[in-house]
Amino acid sequence: MEQRQVGRTGLMIDTLGLGGAPLGGNFVDLDYAQAAELIRAAQEAGLRYYDTAPWYGFGRSERVMGDMLRGTDYVLSDKVGRLLKPGGVENPADYGMIDPLPFHVVYDYGYDGIMRAFEDNLQRLGLDRIDFLLAHDIGVLTHGDDNARHFGDLAAGGYRAMDELRRSGHVKAIGLGVNENQVCMDALGIGDWDVFLLAGRYTLLEQSPLDTLFPACRSAGTTIICGGPFNSGILVGRETWNYAKAPAEVVDKARALADVADAFGVPLAAAALQFPLGNDLVTSVIPGPRDKGELQQNLEWFTTPIPDELWISLKSKGLLHEAAPVPSGP
Repeated sequence: MEQRQVGRTGLMIDTLGLGGAPLGGNFVDLDYAQAAELIRAAQEAGLRYYDTAPWYGFGRSERVMGDMLRGTDYVLSDKVGRLLKPGGVENPADYGMIDPLPFHVVYDYGYDGIMRAFEDNLQRLGLDRIDFLLAHDIGVLTHGDDNARHFGDLAAGGYRAMDELRRSGHVKAIGLGVNENQVCMDALGIGDWDVFLLAGRYTLLEQSPLDTLFPACRSAGTTIICGGPFNSGILVGRETWNYAKAPAEVVDKARALADVADAFGVPLAAAALQFPLGNDLVTSVIPGPRDKGELQQNLEWFTTPIPDELWISLKSKGLLHEAAPVPSGP
């Protein structure tokens, strides 16, 4: 598996990783045994980079991931900004979860909250290290009007906590795990970040970060991990986009992309999975397969040969940003 460097840290991660949201029952009914089987299959396939968060099943994803990674050679990213408190939520489906653990979330991006979350994560994982730590879902998309307060907490104390953990060697890299461009731009103004895990914003369907965010990241030495390369499913034939039903214009563009891929005999999902890595700022792509079979399909898509002419055709039809770097060769 090819590896790329995270920021300027020297930490190398696989260009294909495993996203941990489904392992917590987020948007899928997956029990512990099925989650463990999925992780084991990823390990047997040679994957070493894994991502999780307290939000995924209110700790479920962390528990099974920690159990499966313990004693192995791994690279792990985990997230802070949410503390888990005893007492379950009334309707887990409102949070996109099936059978979460009996906790609820309290947001805290301040110094003490970040330090507490880091320690809690290690306890739930049952591991003695997390390789890089990401402030999770900071931004207007999650918090609306409350984001000004939360971002202020991150700027005033949370970043300092994360930086201390990095300087002390408790983690090797720090960053954000978010679904929007603007908060990454804002974050570049308050600190020195190694990596942004950006979900759903740099995909075959959308390349909005190319105009402003990516040039700023390149100048800052901040690399990108692409989560949600299938835009929640629309690029693998499902009707979901950004965790909701896709609007007509998104469906139409996905169909147009699929028509071009079909003309070259390439699965659209293969092009979607490989496209982000054409940009050398992107260190890894991390889909979240829902079972062992989906993992195997991702591995096949990841190694599917894609002719250069496919990318040329997409650009000529205005379906791909004209400045987007694209993969070349096998």
